[in-house]
Formats: sequence, C-alpha cells, structure tokens
Amino acid sequence: MPFTEFLALAMIGAFFVMLMAGIPVAICLAVTGFVFGYAGFGPMLFNLVPARIYGVITNYTLLALPLFIFMGLMLERSKIAEQLLDVIGLAMGGIRGGMALAIIIVGVLMGAASGVVGATVVTLGLIALAPVLNRGYDKGVATGVICASGTLGQIIPPSLVLILLADIMGQSVGTLFAAALIPGLLLSGMFVLYIIVLGLIKPGSMPPIPQAERDAISGRELAVKLLQVVAPPIALIFLVLGSIIGGVAAPTEAASMGALGSILLAAFTGRLTYPMMREVVRASFIASAMVFMILIFAQPFALAFRGLGGERLVHDVFTMVPGGLDGQILFLMILIFFLGFFLEWIEISYIALPLFLPVFASAGADLTWIAILVAVNLQMSFLTPPFGWALFFLKGVAPPGVTTLDIYRGVVPFIAIQALAVLMVYLFPGLATWLPEAIGW
Repeated sequence: MPFTEFLALAMIGAFFVMLMAGIPVAICLAVTGFVFGYAGFGPMLFNLVPARIYGVITNYTLLALPLFIFMGLMLERSKIAEQLLDVIGLAMGGIRGGMALAIIIVGVLMGAASGVVGATVVTLGLIALAPVLNRGYDKGVATGVICASGTLGQIIPPSLVLILLADIMGQSVGTLFAAALIPGLLLSGMFVLYIIVLGLIKPGSMPPIPQAERDAISGRELAVKLLQVVAPPIALIFLVLGSIIGGVAAPTEAASMGALGSILLAAFTGRLTYPMMREVVRASFIASAMVFMILIFAQPFALAFRGLGGERLVHDVFTMVPGGLDGQILFLMILIFFLGFFLEWIEISYIALPLFLPVFASAGADLTWIAILVAVNLQMSFLTPPFGWALFFLKGVAPPGVTTLDIYRGVVPFIAIQALAVLMVYLFPGLATWLPEAIGW
C-alpha cells in the first residue's frame, strides 16, 4: 500500500479521534484535511481550495437552506404546532392512542412545512409530552412517538437532508423531493399502523381522551377549528412542495415563498411581533452558519482525501465486498446505521457518503434511489442511542419524572419500523423512483 494511502487512513482515524474528544466537526474537518494533505503533498495540493469554497458559498440551491430553517423556526415560534395538536387531538380523542396519532399527524405537517427536526422534536415535547402523560400514557410510548414523529422532517420534503444529499450526489433537489414523498408518507403510515395495533394489544398504555373533555366542544365548532388551524399549514405545504415538484419554481424560490408564507401565518395567528422576528432571524443565522461552516471546511478534507488516494482505497475495499452492487449497498446501509450511533447526519453525509459515491456511480446504480435509501437510514441516526439528537432534544424539555431509559425504551420500536422502511425502499425501488419518472424529472 502506498504511503499516501496510509496517510488517508490516518486522516480518517484522526478525524474520529478529534470528534470523540468533543472538538466541533468543522474544526475536525479543517485540521485533518490541511495537516494530512500538507504531509502528503505540501502546499500545492490546496490550490483548488479557494475555488471550491467559492463554489459552496455561491451555490444557488444551497441558498434554500437558511430560508427553510427560517420557515421552520417561524412556524415553531408562532405556536402553530400547538394549535394543530390541540385540535387534531380532540378530533381523534375517542380512539385509543388518539393523541399519539395526532402527534404523528402534526409531525408530518410540521416536517413538510419546515424540515427542521430539532425544532419539531422540541415543540412536540413541550406541548404534548406532559398532557399525554397526564392522560395516562405509558412514558415509553409517549416519548417514542414524539421522538419518531419529530424526525419525519428528515425524510418528508422540504428536508434539509435532501437538499444536502442533492448537492453531494449531483442530483436535482426537486427530483429528491419527489422521490422522498412516497417513502416519507409510507413511513408515517407505518407509525400510524403501529400505534393502532399497540392500542389494540395494550389499551392501558394509551387511553382515549375522557368523554367529558370531548363533549366540551360541539362537532360544528371542532370542524370550524380544524378548518382554521389545519388548512393554512397545508396550504403552505402545497405552495412550497407543489411549486418545486410541479416545476413552477426552483427550490430556492419556493423556499423564499415558504419563508414569506410562515411570516403571514404568524401574522394570521396574531403572534407576529418584532422580538419574535428578531429571535427567529438570529436563530436562523446561527443554524445556517453552523451548516455552512461544515460545508466549507469539508472542502479541504475531501480534496486531501482524494489527493492521498483515499477514493481508490475505498473502491478497492468495495470490490472485495461479496454480492456485487447489492452487497455494496447493504454494506453502506449497515455502515451508516452504526455510524448513526455516534455521529450526526451531516457528518455522515459529508464524510462517509462521498467516499462510496464513485463506486455506485461507476456501477450504474440509480443515484436517486441510493439517496433515498441513505436519507431514510440517516433518519435513524436521530433515534439511535447514545448520541441520537432527538433523544437529547426531548430529554432537555421532558418533565422530571421522564428518565433517559424511558426515552431509549420508547424509540426502539420506531427504530425497527424505520429499518423495515429502509428494507422496503430497497426491495421496491419504485417507491423512490416512480414519482420523479411520472412527472418527468
């Protein structure tokens, strides 16, 4: 093995050591990339870094990221999710597990309206966890359904994950949005089916809302509230996704319409104030800066790894995986799943995925299908202990009586459901490829 390939392996090892030591991922990428690249080739290797960084910061598609982040935070701060949960919960309150089903539906709507997982999990945790526990829900069921529903924004477009995967894999954002729609709704339906079955098997774990509470509002009043509360977010979703998938607007243009729509929805609810707007803008800048710092510092890392022969090394390793393309896809899915126990999705996307992408491209694999397999798999990284971010988000806002063990116990069935969803997308590629082909993407 050439000396440069040893350096490539050492660079990956040093990156993970620094990461486990608590150093921010952007710094890990920059330090390992520059140090090992310089050790292998000297300063000449980095002549392309300025051009690559310029390509990141001038990428028109990536401009959609801060706009979608703003939209999600605005919807969270305007308490639209709280209204949705109250009204949908009352509408489904007579069913065992009705509040859990309402949480899933709100997770779908919030995921489709924003794509920001952290904001959705925190919002659902703040507004739903205490009420469902007070109604007698099992702690594991309550925490599991909130964590899982909050992560639906990872796969249901417009998703930040899909935008970055489109950039990494050289695919159209609109194509990945269309490809993820059916798998995202399928996964949501699997969550719903699980809650319904669990309500039949263990009715005591998810009691219905008391009849007296449901009788406090008439059917007509409930219907009016449903129309007033549910219709505006759905209209925003159709405005954003419909314009992208229909080819009317580019993702960045649709994101700007979504950001404007979230402001109008906040004004419609009477909660749009200057302090709230300032807080949302500030939080959006911070979140966007974090993402773009990682994107920028990933450039010298990728350049050094490629220059040191890392891509060739990965390709040689992949050729030893039995089973051809199917075996290589299975290997990638298993690797991403285990990396999800320790790393965030953005680190996996920009470190692991580019290493294997040339192998799949040269094998003629459908990269849209691969991207959706990766996206559904990455969704599990939010739920897998010990470093699942959805678990941390929920624990941070959970009442004192809810332990970390309760949360871990609650997410296990949903991790299994997500693994089953990955298997279904693998066995039936049409789930991901049919809609883009049908609309001509």
